[in-house]
Amino acid sequence: MSVNETSPTPASPAKTSKKLGLVPLVALVVGSMIGGGVFSLPQNMAKGASPAAVIIGWLITGIGMLALAFVYQGLSTRKPHLDAGPYAYARAGFGDFVGFNSAWGYWLSAWLGNVSYVVLIFGALSYFYPAFGAEGNTVQAIIGASVVLWVTHALVLMGIRQAAIINVVTTIAKLAPIALFILLVAIAFNMPKFSFDFWGTQTPELGSIVAQVKSTMLVTLWVFIGIEGASVVSGRAAKRADIGRATILGFVIALSIYLLVSLLSFGLMSQTELAGLPAAASMANVLEQAVGPWGSVVVRIGLVISVAGAFLSWTVFAAEIPYRAAKEGMLPAVFATENKNGSPAGALWITNIFVQLFLFVTLFSNSTYLALFYIASTAILVPYVLSGAYAFKLALSGEGYGEGERRGRDLFNGALATLYGAWLVYAAGPAYLLMCAILYAVGVPVYWYARAKRGEKAFSGIEAWIGIGIVIAALIAAYEMWTGVISAL
Repeated sequence: MSVNETSPTPASPAKTSKKLGLVPLVALVVGSMIGGGVFSLPQNMAKGASPAAVIIGWLITGIGMLALAFVYQGLSTRKPHLDAGPYAYARAGFGDFVGFNSAWGYWLSAWLGNVSYVVLIFGALSYFYPAFGAEGNTVQAIIGASVVLWVTHALVLMGIRQAAIINVVTTIAKLAPIALFILLVAIAFNMPKFSFDFWGTQTPELGSIVAQVKSTMLVTLWVFIGIEGASVVSGRAAKRADIGRATILGFVIALSIYLLVSLLSFGLMSQTELAGLPAAASMANVLEQAVGPWGSVVVRIGLVISVAGAFLSWTVFAAEIPYRAAKEGMLPAVFATENKNGSPAGALWITNIFVQLFLFVTLFSNSTYLALFYIASTAILVPYVLSGAYAFKLALSGEGYGEGERRGRDLFNGALATLYGAWLVYAAGPAYLLMCAILYAVGVPVYWYARAKRGEKAFSGIEAWIGIGIVIAALIAAYEMWTGVISAL
C-alpha cells in the first residue's frame, strides 16, 4: 500500500456523531451548485438560443455531468481512503505534483469565486438600498461584504458540521423562492408562446441550431461547478455510501431546477423579450410578468439567500482542499493547522484574508477582479478532467476491482467524463488557458517550498517537465499580456 493509500482507523462513536450525514452532504452539493447563476438563466439561455436549442444544450450538459457525478460516486466507494475529492484522486492517479496542481487550481477558483458571491449579494441588495450600487462594489457594499465574510469565517471556525447544518437551512431557504417561481410560472405558462419559433427559424440572427446550442453550452459550462462538493468533504462523512448518494441527488435536483427555470420562462416571454432583460436576476423580471412587482421582490430576496448559502458552502470547500493537501505535505504546514473544533483554521484564515484583499481590489478595479475570476473559473475544470481520467485509469487497469467484476460502465463513465471535461477546457478558449498557466505557475515555488521543508524532493521525472511546461506557458501568457498593454498605449 502506497503513502497515498493508508487505511483509515475506525472512528469512535463520539467522532462519528460529529460527522456529516446524507442531508448535510446533499445540501453542500446543491448549495454549492445553485448560487446566483440560476437567477440569471432566463436571459442567459435565451440570449442566443431558441427553446429547442436550450433543451438540446441541457441534454448534452446533463449527460456529461451525469458521467462526472457517477465518477465521484464510484470513486467515493472504490477508493474510500481518498477523502479530499479532486485533489486526492489527481494525486493518487498521477503523482504528487499533479495532485498539488489540482488542489492549487481548485483553491484559487474557490476563493476567487467567493469574492464574486459576496459582491453579488450586495449588488442584489442595491435594489432595496441603492447606495450598494448595481455592481456591489461601492464603499458601503465592501464594508457590508467584509462583515458577511468574517461572520461566515466565524461560523466555519465553530466546526464544519455546525457550518454544514446552517447550510442545510440556507439551502432550504434558497429553494423555497425558486420552487415558488417554478409553480407560478408553470400556472401562467402559455404553450402557443413557448412553441412559437421553437427552433429559432423566425429569428435569423440566432444562427443555425448548432450555433444556438453552442451558445447555451457557454452558459451551462459553469452552473454545475460544485458537483464534487460531497467528495471534497468526504473525510467528514459519517457513511462512505452517502457521498455518492449526495452527489447523484444533488445533480438531479440542480438539473431539474435549471431545466424548469430556463424552459418555463419561454412560456411567459418570447426569446427576444427574454434576451432583452437585464442579465442579473432576470428570473425576477419573468415572475413580475406573471404576478406583478411582488414577484420581483421575492426572487431578489431569494437571490440574496441563495448566494449567501453558496458562499458558505464554498468557504468550507476553499479551506478543506488546501487543509487536506497540507496534511500530506503538498502545501506549507500552516494550511494544515486545526482549531479545537477540528476546523481547518490555518487554511481558512489564509483563504479569507485573500478574499478580503480582493474585495478591496473590486472597490478600485472591478474589471481586474472579473478577469481573474474568469481565468480561475477555467482553472477548476482541470481537477474535473483529472478525476475522470483517474476513474478511467482504475477501470482500465482493474485496480480496486474484484476478480471477474464488471468494469464496462466505469470505463464508459470515466472516458465520457474525461472527454467532456477536456471539451469544457477547450470551450473556455486558449486565452483563458494561457492565463490559467500564470496562476498555476505561482504555485510551483509554493510546492517546492512545502516539499523542501519536509526534506523531500519536489520534482521527479516527468513532474519536472510538467513544471517547466507550466512556467513556459505562463511566460508566454505574460508576454501576450505585456504586448497587449504596450499596443494599447
